[in-house]
Amino acid sequence: MDIDYLLTTSDPVAVQDLFDEAARLRDEVYGRRIFIRGLIEITNHCRNNCLYCGIRRDVKTQRYRLSKEQILDCCRTGHALGFRTFVLQGGEDAWFTDDVVCDIVSAIKGEFPDCAVTLSLGERGRESFTRLREAGADRYLLRHETADANHYAHLHPAEMSFEHRMQCLHDLRDLGFQVGAGFMVGSPGQTLETLKKDLDFIADFRPEMVGIGPFIPAAGTPFEKHPAGSVELTLRLLAIIRILHPHVLLPATTALGTLHPQGRERAINAGANVVMPNLSPQDTRALYSIYNNKLSTHSEAAETVADTRARLKAIGFDIPVDRGDFSKLKIEN
Repeated sequence: MDIDYLLTTSDPVAVQDLFDEAARLRDEVYGRRIFIRGLIEITNHCRNNCLYCGIRRDVKTQRYRLSKEQILDCCRTGHALGFRTFVLQGGEDAWFTDDVVCDIVSAIKGEFPDCAVTLSLGERGRESFTRLREAGADRYLLRHETADANHYAHLHPAEMSFEHRMQCLHDLRDLGFQVGAGFMVGSPGQTLETLKKDLDFIADFRPEMVGIGPFIPAAGTPFEKHPAGSVELTLRLLAIIRILHPHVLLPATTALGTLHPQGRERAINAGANVVMPNLSPQDTRALYSIYNNKLSTHSEAAETVADTRARLKAIGFDIPVDRGDFSKLKIEN
């Protein structure tokens, strides 16, 4: 596969062939099934000052934290709607200690034993990850952001370490989590060469899930004037990742839907097989503003999952009531 050519060509036939091959491989492994995860944004407090993020420490914004009972209420709503994976996402908030998170995870697993719990709470130590795994967490999402150390330093403050981010990912793998990595497309300082390093990292590390979406600037950040990333390039990268790693769980991200009204559908046609509607309380969704104009209503809201099922069924896809675990097997035809 000539990645340089596929990322830069203006030939629509070559691009469509790329998408078709990615979709074929996705169907070969998972069938015509799109898995749903219920996203619960549990806190917008963050100790970090990442230069691109709308909830970075220095941004002046209204902060919130969800209580254990609020989180469980979100899970109850989601379970009734057919969700069997809950994704607890938030900034690196010191209030959510290991004891607090373990208690929440244990409560979710106790009330919903048929469900998977995914955490996306940033960098933690190996001992912390061990405790979360022992409490019942099944998966952990931690975008690597870039596989290039110099590019990582361009996106993050000096106190954050590329080496530590990578160590966290390897610790999670060692501890038996299903691991998610990922990056922004079009982030400041990104080049074709850094993108190729990202693809090399994914091909080598083989995370169970890869979340990518176009960079979207956030107000109040050093990169607020930087242009948004390309939807078209993001779709090509989704397809390439599917071809490099056919078994990967590949979300159609909210960022794509924010920049294009059919962003999620186009991602599915390029090989994606996961959607993550928002289960957070209505009054906090707009506060989790990691970038400008982030969608959390209409097609991105969990309450519309019945409509999402109907739309996908019309184009030949099913949303099963299923945890949607990573599969090492191919579907027998």
